[in-house]
Amino acid sequence: TEQFWLDTRIPLSNDLSDWREFNEDDKDVVDKVFGGLTLLDTLQSQDGMSSLKKDVRTQHEEAVMNNIEFMESVHAKSYSSIFSTLNTPKEIEEIFDWTNSNEILQYKANRINEIYQNGSPLQKKVASVFLETFLFYSGFYTPLYWLGHNKLANVAEIIKLILRDESVHGTYIGYKFQLGFNELSDDEQEEFTSWMYDLLYELYENEEKYTHLLYDKVGWTDNVLVFLRYNANKALMNLGMDPLFADGYAQNVNPVVMN
Repeated sequence: TEQFWLDTRIPLSNDLSDWREFNEDDKDVVDKVFGGLTLLDTLQSQDGMSSLKKDVRTQHEEAVMNNIEFMESVHAKSYSSIFSTLNTPKEIEEIFDWTNSNEILQYKANRINEIYQNGSPLQKKVASVFLETFLFYSGFYTPLYWLGHNKLANVAEIIKLILRDESVHGTYIGYKFQLGFNELSDDEQEEFTSWMYDLLYELYENEEKYTHLLYDKVGWTDNVLVFLRYNANKALMNLGMDPLFADGYAQNVNPVVMN
């Protein structure tokens, strides 16, 4: 509970002077990033956590999952607060039209949700860790980049709080995954590990397309992809697995977003 926070405590309107200085490309990236994050956090708070809660083994685990579910809904609400501060109602409608019709974005949401609806308890935990420790980060790069340039500091404050939560969620669900994984036979572990790496690579290939789509016009694509590979390796680490990407280490990430 010491992690508890609400977006209403953060004066987002103080970022409007920065926002007005942004060019159209920079604004478009921010808008689409937060549209994508809203979609994924809504998925996590509405479908992901209810799906994971079906497999809890103890009352304590259920209490932790309830807390995570609540914080995910706070995250989704926080993105709405950012939109309503920076954008007009018409702009917000256009952002969500884009979000709902973008095939690359819908692919990752649907792929994760398919596992939430039909996967085994262990598969669902993997999907959750990949979502929270990896897939969100193509979006998180943007506010962290602007924070590193002393812009949108209050928006970034919310993102830092969300990042802190996601780190705890990924670690906890990853730990619960490892307990279950260790109960599998050697053959089952081998088969499951293969499924997990295949899924991560499939999601990464889609994420590459998404990153090009969002970031090519501002010239950040290569840096964002390194950041993604770093976070993909972190997701695997949360699950007790070996890294997949040889360059996915902190020292290779743009230092502006790491501070």
